[in-house]
Amino acid sequence: MKIRKETSDDINTIRDLVYAAFKGHPHHKPGAEPTEHTIIDLLRESNELSLSLVAEQNGEIIGHIAFSPVRINGQDSHWLGLGPVAVLPDAKGKGIGSALINEAIKKLKEKGISGFVVLGEPEYYSRFGFSHYSELTLPGVPQEYFMGLSNSSEIPTGEVTYSSAFG
Repeated sequence: MKIRKETSDDINTIRDLVYAAFKGHPHHKPGAEPTEHTIIDLLRESNELSLSLVAEQNGEIIGHIAFSPVRINGQDSHWLGLGPVAVLPDAKGKGIGSALINEAIKKLKEKGISGFVVLGEPEYYSRFGFSHYSELTLPGVPQEYFMGLSNSSEIPTGEVTYSSAFG
């Protein structure tokens, strides 16, 4: 498996992959269509897609991860939001999502990003070092599902805001 940055030729494939990955997701209302693929499109269109990586195997894109800037207390920060991360349904459970997360975090740490936030399953994201920071909040979601990963001993304090692409 090869992990690389997206290219313009990948955009339609990424859109289809993310849609398929989130179709019927248990956190969506029954029968609701996924919107995660449109989030990535909107992030890309607004130049807010800080990092977009794909996992490729035998010439086929089988996974994708996106990171975008977040604001803390209405101010620009040197923190990024992880998500969405997606793997083709028939490729799930093979470590592809984990490989994407690990590679992306490594690349972004090397670029000096101060930290990351994610809204997701604590038991999954804790394996990458994410944990609940009482200093950071995301209104309207259960606190245990909003986690951070800091690259320094300083953790900002305040309300986190994602791009408007997330609706």
